[in-house]
Amino acid sequence: MASHLETELGKLRGIIIKIGGLAESQVAEAVKAVLSEPVLESKEVKKTENKIDKLDVKIDDICQSVFALQQPVASDLRFIISAMQISREIERIGDLSMSIIKLTKSIKEKHELISKFNIADIVRGAEDITAKTNECFLNMDETSVEEIFKLNTDVKSKSSDAIDNIIGEMKNNSKTVVSGTNLIIALKHFERIADHSTNIAESVFFMINAKTIKHEKFSDKN
Repeated sequence: MASHLETELGKLRGIIIKIGGLAESQVAEAVKAVLSEPVLESKEVKKTENKIDKLDVKIDDICQSVFALQQPVASDLRFIISAMQISREIERIGDLSMSIIKLTKSIKEKHELISKFNIADIVRGAEDITAKTNECFLNMDETSVEEIFKLNTDVKSKSSDAIDNIIGEMKNNSKTVVSGTNLIIALKHFERIADHSTNIAESVFFMINAKTIKHEKFSDKN
């Protein structure tokens, strides 16, 4: 029979998997909103956001209970600490996704900018990182961490180039200023989503290896 601690840790793992899946679905909706693809009704998106917030609180409650009532060994302690960090990162991913969805309502003439500067490739890259990070946690697969870091670098590089191009377009065509500005904000949000996902991968690496690693220095440590 599993101990109370094992039961609580199993419950914690299940909630993280669930909240990660919800955040991934929010990112997918944000991508569709930017690309003008059909999205869920606002109330459904809001419902998912509320679920994420409630699960985040539940994760904190479980972690605090374990700290107060149990005596976790080192590996369990790493898992609990990482779970709290992952929960915060996931909540931010959900919040940023909601912000993007709301922001797209102010991007009226975005289609030309999106096709001209290959925005679809950038936002789908951020979506891909989110999905791969969830898989990384689900499988406790440290071999995928480096790939996630590289994808994050790629998203940032492409986004930076696209933003420079959008700024240039706004200088030449005043009609694109409002849409271009909001699109730039959306791209910065997607960059942050990719960063938060990468932070989750770092937490998974810490769980497995009992050491921290920052994506900026990953190549130097391998």
